[in-house]
Amino acid sequence: MKRAIIIVLDSVGIGALPDAEEFGDASSHTLGNLNEAVNGIDIKNLLELGLGNIENSRLPSVEFPRANFGRAMEKTKAKDTTSGHWEMMGVIQNPPFKTYPNGFPKELIDEFVKKTGREILGNTVASGTEIIKELGDEHVRTGKPIVYTSADSVFQIAAHEEVIPLDELYAMCETAREMLHGENTVGRVIARPFLGESGSYFRTENRKDYALPPTAPTVLDSLTDKGYKTLGIGKIEDIFCKQGLTYIDHTRNNVSGIEATIKAIKEMQNVSLIFTNLVDFDMIYGHRNDPDGYAMALEHFDMCLPEIIKSLDEKDLLIITADHGCDPTTESTDHSREYIPVLAYSKAFRKGINIGTLDSFADIGSTVHEYIVGLPFLTGKSFLCRII
Repeated sequence: MKRAIIIVLDSVGIGALPDAEEFGDASSHTLGNLNEAVNGIDIKNLLELGLGNIENSRLPSVEFPRANFGRAMEKTKAKDTTSGHWEMMGVIQNPPFKTYPNGFPKELIDEFVKKTGREILGNTVASGTEIIKELGDEHVRTGKPIVYTSADSVFQIAAHEEVIPLDELYAMCETAREMLHGENTVGRVIARPFLGESGSYFRTENRKDYALPPTAPTVLDSLTDKGYKTLGIGKIEDIFCKQGLTYIDHTRNNVSGIEATIKAIKEMQNVSLIFTNLVDFDMIYGHRNDPDGYAMALEHFDMCLPEIIKSLDEKDLLIITADHGCDPTTESTDHSREYIPVLAYSKAFRKGINIGTLDSFADIGSTVHEYIVGLPFLTGKSFLCRII
């Protein structure tokens, strides 16, 4: 049985898109700037696949890449997780989800307060770690949840787990999700629980995302409708509201996500698509402007890559990619509008083909769909014929 494995290195962008200046991201280059900031990332396995051979990678290239390599542009005018993953699976948002650079409208917040029974703090654009430093003490003293957004289309609620229990925080997020539709639609509502004491608050792994169901059929839907089985690892289930997924493994960090992916490759021969999101690059290091931690996380993935490849059989297609950028070396703590890398590897395929710059993230999903089903997806241009 033909099988595809997509591993999304969340936020590992590879250079500013042509319209990045419109988003304030003209200087962003997650991989290139990171490599310079730490005086070289030790990712020899990714480089051997051809990561450095991608146009403008600013990484060392190799003479004979083991994989096929290229980069992809995002057609959706956005730079968030939901838009990136949806486009990868064939849904291009036009217009994109709404953002709130000045915070949420007063009438919306008033309605939220009325429905949840709690006054709020914040209602501003902020870094998640910085806002709990700034407002954490007041939150603990008053019990008021911290509401904030970012340059992305998100409504985030931060609360100390010992002040607002997780069940209540999740219920508040569900309330917000029900409210945020129509002209106030946002891509995701996110629960951001934290623990600790004054001066040492830290976010926990009990984050939970509340997305909208995709607005059109996805590659996942098409596969499951045709009887193929799919597996979502990490926050894939949140991004797609479980739609088009046969099996779910909601891992919460890179280590468990990588382990679950390897286990699935080895043991789940009945699954045609394994779709993994590795969140730590973005959530822990990119948004916190921590280049050293970001590099360490990439090096850990690289260290695990040989076992991932060893686990593949002859009919497996592995694609390693991203969903946007989040350059930890710039002043911004938000996502960045970047190309994403595309590495496509199969033991049975040709090697070292430069697939160039893809017009859309949707080309990835279309390629996977053609490999499994025999026909490209209705959105995106498959590059399968170029690499088999």
